[in-house]
Amino acid sequence: MQEKIIVTGGSGYIGSHTVVELAKSGYDIICLDNMERADREIWNRVQEIVGREIPLEEVDLRDWESTRQAIEKHSDAIGVVHFAAYKYVSESVRKPMDYFYNNVIGLLNLLKAIEKTSIRYFLFSSSCSVYGNAKSLPVTEEMPFEEAESPYARTKQIAEHILKDLAVYEGKLKVVSLRYFNPVGAHPTYKIGEALVGEPENLFPRINLAVAGRLPQITIFGNDYPTRDGTPIRDYIHIMDLAEAHVLAMKWLIENEPVYEVFNLGTGDGLTVLEIIKAFEEYNGIAVPYSFGPRRKGDVAAVYASGEKAERVLGWKPKRKVKEMVVDAWRWHLVMEQTPYFRKRLDEKFPREYSATASIV
Repeated sequence: MQEKIIVTGGSGYIGSHTVVELAKSGYDIICLDNMERADREIWNRVQEIVGREIPLEEVDLRDWESTRQAIEKHSDAIGVVHFAAYKYVSESVRKPMDYFYNNVIGLLNLLKAIEKTSIRYFLFSSSCSVYGNAKSLPVTEEMPFEEAESPYARTKQIAEHILKDLAVYEGKLKVVSLRYFNPVGAHPTYKIGEALVGEPENLFPRINLAVAGRLPQITIFGNDYPTRDGTPIRDYIHIMDLAEAHVLAMKWLIENEPVYEVFNLGTGDGLTVLEIIKAFEEYNGIAVPYSFGPRRKGDVAAVYASGEKAERVLGWKPKRKVKEMVVDAWRWHLVMEQTPYFRKRLDEKFPREYSATASIV
């Protein structure tokens, strides 16, 4: 009998790629997702890649009763991978209450529902943003949290404190928190990638939209940071490296049953926004229209994570370099432009009104 894993937010960007890898590794997957920030077509394509149906139940973790019923229904699961959360720094600055309610209350409802089941393993999607403006780089797991620079970061800090206290003081749940930052790229089949279900706030989707003539340009928020070119430094990691890390972490969690453990998932060397743009231009042969704007509230100057511990303990090391990141991101966008379903969605939200710098037909 296959071991059952519940994946919350499994139809989102990171979740969908991780579901594919977990399913390929032999787990029986159940997805809980309210579909608020997901796309049904992406989930259909997840099942195409895996080659079998994977149940998806539309559950909003903010609703206690539906959460309780869903977990009770699947109480034979051995573990949970928890992705379901809002994730945009700048949006959290504008809507802090939404972030606290969704990210914290949703987690608490999930944990309360798990309490009376035999579910033992909990893999949490955290973020390098928990470190705030770190005093040294790259950040290691031993570094204390600095002041959170955004409500989003605060929700991840709070979540980690909750999970650690629960694991330490109750003792039943075994927890691993994975801290990562900027996932980019797409599945090698190009059947799934980062679908645009709302206004994109991450760098790569905005580059794609600008290159395709769906945005006039991208704005780089700040060119006066204390970095090598004045633009923020981030830790960009290919989505497939990230998905594979979750599979290794779940296997390690089940085999070792730590009380509470954290791992950074990073490259060990961050890139500036300008360096990403230049790499995108070089490897795709496309000009990226951009301009500079003022700093954005909630952004830190630089953060990237040492992956030494993950390599030593989990046997994980990112394999894909920046070339694959920028090429796969653009190829996925081309797939969306050439697929009637996605193209219709793009035309509705981002009509092509500007000069494209690349052919998209």
